[in-house]
Amino acid sequence: MLESAEVGHTIDKATFERELPALREDLLGAQYELLEKARFPAMLLVNGLDASGRGETVNALKEWMDPRHLRVHALVEPSQEERERPEAWRFWRALPPKGRIGIFFGNWYTLPLIARVRGELRAAELDQHLDEILRFERMLADEGALILKFWFHLPRKQQKKRLEKLEADPATRWRVTKRDWAHYRLYRQFRDVAERTLRQTSTAHAPWIVVEGTDRYYRNLSVGKTLLGALRHRLAEPETPGPATEPPLPERIDQHNIIARLDLSQKLDKAKYEKQLPEYQGRLARLTRKKRFRDHSVIALFEGVDAAGKGGAIRRVANALDIRHYDIYPIAAPTDEERAQPYLWRFWRHVPARGRIAIFDRSWYGRVLVERVDNLCTEHDWMRAYSEINDFEEQLVRAGAIVLKFWLQISPEEQLRRFKEREATAHKRFKITPEDWRNREKRPLYERAVLDMVDRTSTEIAPWQLISAEDKRYARIEVLKTLCERIETAI
Repeated sequence: MLESAEVGHTIDKATFERELPALREDLLGAQYELLEKARFPAMLLVNGLDASGRGETVNALKEWMDPRHLRVHALVEPSQEERERPEAWRFWRALPPKGRIGIFFGNWYTLPLIARVRGELRAAELDQHLDEILRFERMLADEGALILKFWFHLPRKQQKKRLEKLEADPATRWRVTKRDWAHYRLYRQFRDVAERTLRQTSTAHAPWIVVEGTDRYYRNLSVGKTLLGALRHRLAEPETPGPATEPPLPERIDQHNIIARLDLSQKLDKAKYEKQLPEYQGRLARLTRKKRFRDHSVIALFEGVDAAGKGGAIRRVANALDIRHYDIYPIAAPTDEERAQPYLWRFWRHVPARGRIAIFDRSWYGRVLVERVDNLCTEHDWMRAYSEINDFEEQLVRAGAIVLKFWLQISPEEQLRRFKEREATAHKRFKITPEDWRNREKRPLYERAVLDMVDRTSTEIAPWQLISAEDKRYARIEVLKTLCERIETAI
């Protein structure tokens, strides 16, 4: 893929200056149309060889466009804060919202590529990284992002010539480092790894554009026109998505399933509950104070039918913990800021550092539950979410997180009793809303969604814990007991 960037592409200065005013005007117009419509974000990934003009081209784009609505991120070596979380965390935090342009000058390709060139990654390990990147970019594209990936290339002789020229000029000498010369000596390895990376990760929804970096007029004009063409093409597309074409999930032809088999008759009398509650809370408190716990985080999410007792269970967990070491995130309908990002963004930004605990009252599973049942997203969106969520949780676990997923289940009769009790009790009345009654009418649809969710996202690293919550005391002890056992196993 790199041969076309070694043929000596050039544009004379007169041609560049003649075409530049119209290009700047058109780019600025497209940028403001993107901002006004706010239908999708644009992401430019800037990669390539040292001294190939990447920085100069990015600076040109910032000069030609409105820099207030364009963010440049130079994400290379991770900070200590970033090392305590999954690798993708820092990229998720930097994603531009709909209507904005983000330029990633150092991105999710940078470190794996350099590590492979240096021999720190085997070929198979690089392939694993690239597979993860492909899934990440597929998800971003499905969420509407425009992704353009630029590889700036130079023939080896031209790279040496540019490095020597920069080093000879006192005004630019600082731009050439020992690292640049070390990478120059590894030119053949960089070229081979780049060729492999580009070949495996250039897709229809996130293509690589190879740019020859020898001539700055050609390089800058080529990138500017490519960006303009991509923005215009996407802005001209119809806003409404096409119909879903996914094959349907299989129908369930009997009533045997894991929810129906859950024994809702399990109870715990008050005396045993009052004895076991402080025992498990103390056990949990001691576990989170152990030195080995500092190498882990805990992410506990609570889902369940309305009025199943999620809030009560969360309070009993929180009462066992040091308030300085945990956060509780109640998840409601997304805000305007959150709607401008991929649906997992609002959860990625709350991923805890090691030694901390994050408790989610509702979670990312809203995509395959309420959004599915209430038709708030397309069938394609919630169908792809199963694998995206599994990827998300795998990255959490690889980074040291202990992921616990609780589903609290009660019968329709018990739910009705609790609804009526809430309506009749002044300090509980705020808990019952018209939406709760509407959801109750859709209970068969929710049950089908729950079964599909458990089938497709209960994994060996992040299994679902189905809790009989007909008796609140029993459910709270089961939650605490499960938390203790999972943490003990992990540390």
